[in-house]
Amino acid sequence: MLQQKDKQEKLLKKNIKGKNILVTGAGGSIGSELCRQILELSPKKIILLDNSEFNLYNIDYQLSLSKRRSEIIPVLSDVTNFDQVERIIRENDIDTIYHAAAYKHVPLIEYNQSQGVLNNTIGTWAAAEAAISANVETFVLISTDKAVNPTNVMGASKRAAEMYVQSLQNSKELKTGSVLK
Repeated sequence: MLQQKDKQEKLLKKNIKGKNILVTGAGGSIGSELCRQILELSPKKIILLDNSEFNLYNIDYQLSLSKRRSEIIPVLSDVTNFDQVERIIRENDIDTIYHAAAYKHVPLIEYNQSQGVLNNTIGTWAAAEAAISANVETFVLISTDKAVNPTNVMGASKRAAEMYVQSLQNSKELKTGSVLK
């Protein structure tokens, strides 16, 4: 078990330490925790991308209290906007993307199905394609157990996102390293 933990830590450091990181959905429950853990691994820069001003403000403020000296840049943006996401990646010379932007609350998405599909599938498409276009080293999709055997729109939209990223992973022309988590 210790070997497994050491391998995971080594992989995380390889993709984070001294690098420029983008976290989509940075203000969400998963994204904000990722940001806190990423900051501990000493990236050069973390770009916090979220479409919620309140959540983005909160995670930016929390990270600003850290004694770590990584550059932290909050960006208010919608992950479904390919052009804007690509511009952010290029302007910040992003090395690794942690794509956590997704709607995850099943009852809410059942009432707002089109927005769930738009954000979870089109948002993943935009983030992944922007990463490929900008030759990002590593793209990590953060998914959910609800995508395994989806029984609702949220799970199905996340499963579609997983399948899309997996299809990219098998492309021979792909330079961006894709990791599915």
